[in-house]
Amino acid sequence: MKQAYQKYIPFEPIALPDRTWPEKRLTAAPIWCSVDLRDGNQALIDPMNVEEKLKLFHTLVDIGVKEIEVGFPSASETEYEFIRTLIDGGHIPDDVTIQVLVQAREHLIKKTFEAIQGAKHVIFHFYNSTSTLQRKVVFHTDVAGVKQIAVDAAKLIRELSEPVVASGVDLRYQYSPESFMGTEMDAAVEICQAVIETLGATPEHKIILNLPTTVENCMPNYFADEIEYFIRKLPSRACAIISLHPHNDRGEGVATAELGQLAGAERVEATLFGNGERTGNVDMVTLALNLYTQGVDPRLDFSDINRIRDVYEQVTKMKIGERQPYVGELVFTAFSGSHQDAINKGTHYMQESGTEYWEVPYLPIDPADVGRQYEPIIRINSQSGKGGAAFVMQHHFGFDLPKVMHPEFGHIVQVETDRVGKELKPERVFELFKAEYMDVTVPYELVRHSFAEFTDESGHSHVTFAGTLRHQDTVFQVQGSGNGPIDAFFNAIHGQKMDRFTFVDYKEHAVSDGSDSMAVAYIQLRDKAGKDVFGVGVSHNINLAPLKGILSAINRAVTGRV
Repeated sequence: MKQAYQKYIPFEPIALPDRTWPEKRLTAAPIWCSVDLRDGNQALIDPMNVEEKLKLFHTLVDIGVKEIEVGFPSASETEYEFIRTLIDGGHIPDDVTIQVLVQAREHLIKKTFEAIQGAKHVIFHFYNSTSTLQRKVVFHTDVAGVKQIAVDAAKLIRELSEPVVASGVDLRYQYSPESFMGTEMDAAVEICQAVIETLGATPEHKIILNLPTTVENCMPNYFADEIEYFIRKLPSRACAIISLHPHNDRGEGVATAELGQLAGAERVEATLFGNGERTGNVDMVTLALNLYTQGVDPRLDFSDINRIRDVYEQVTKMKIGERQPYVGELVFTAFSGSHQDAINKGTHYMQESGTEYWEVPYLPIDPADVGRQYEPIIRINSQSGKGGAAFVMQHHFGFDLPKVMHPEFGHIVQVETDRVGKELKPERVFELFKAEYMDVTVPYELVRHSFAEFTDESGHSHVTFAGTLRHQDTVFQVQGSGNGPIDAFFNAIHGQKMDRFTFVDYKEHAVSDGSDSMAVAYIQLRDKAGKDVFGVGVSHNINLAPLKGILSAINRAVTGRV
């Protein structure tokens, strides 16, 4: 490759020093047209059968796509029969327009008109290639030659459409100068204007001029310049809807579509998840949800994106990558410790502030909005931080660990991830928590206990604790009083060998809703050396949970766990 790069001809951008598109904003969704059933289908190793096409067609309708390119009926009998199945089987809703594609060739155009008989709303899409390269190496002609091909096709289509329109069919025209990106802009304007005039388009009955990035061969900003230049120069701009059809050869299809809209395009042809020839078409899902995250209604429904993904993978036999925007398995997952901590703080902020806006770092969209509220947002591996383990405990199991416990438990989890060398599932994180804090029942164990409580004339509560403790083979009685159950218990054990700890803090909450919920208590003690010791107790009895938590902390300390 050290020398081979020299054989490539760099793209020559047009001069447009007074461009206006960089100052524009996207404030509305484009007209969407799905080309999954034609452009997407022709790119498959095994093209879809009729049943699979029907399933995908109805999925597109459910999403809210109103213009759907359903095939190339003159290309094969299978394509022709599918379109007839759609029409004769009553599968097309009244508010959906089907689009059919045909090359600018007479016998193919006639076959296509046969295929659409009986449809209510149809876009008749014809095309011929106009680029400098195609003219030179494929057609061996000049601009006048490819212009004549387009005009001749437009004449025939207008002639054949007259009885169709007279029969009540809502028929619209669409023309694509294929390889538009590689066509000289003045030539593209000249050819498209000739087609507009030949078809008799008007501001009331507009033609769709679809300007394809058939092969993406320049940066998106250069393409936006082309679109703005084309629109400025087109004499009959008022008679046309400007449409885009981006491919993704440079990996910039989404940017090409977005900047093309800034430059004046009103319509986008796209596919679900970017399926298409070579590196694919522009991804309709990404484009739509990019708008959504900017507070713009995309006019498409991806609230059950997992179901849409499943249908797509089933009918296309393609697999969606784990990092595919919005839908990939890992796109709402954070392994990095700093990311986990920020997400955790963001979710707490949302709950505490009551903000009406989505304000969670590292998550540009609420996973719940696309039906992924149950996905594991934070997952644990060796890169995870102290907040990640706490997040998993809260969101998977309902344990809201005090912040002061996060470093200790995070370290415990990280030691395990280093040991196994792979991701830990939430269940394993809980197992570590349970083993470290909840199952620590030796050497001290509470055998039985009771509380007595009374309130004096001043309204102050007085609690007496009496209980039996076991230390290895020794059983002994303790008793103490205090202003509450925790104070009474701690005073009761203070005279024993457990008196080297002072009580610092505790937190308690219910793990589940309802009268049968479990109480969990987090206890923070401090030994004589000033070291903090944590324990956890869980019980249906709200008074017993903190006692178990105190013993958990003491047992962890005396057995050398901390």
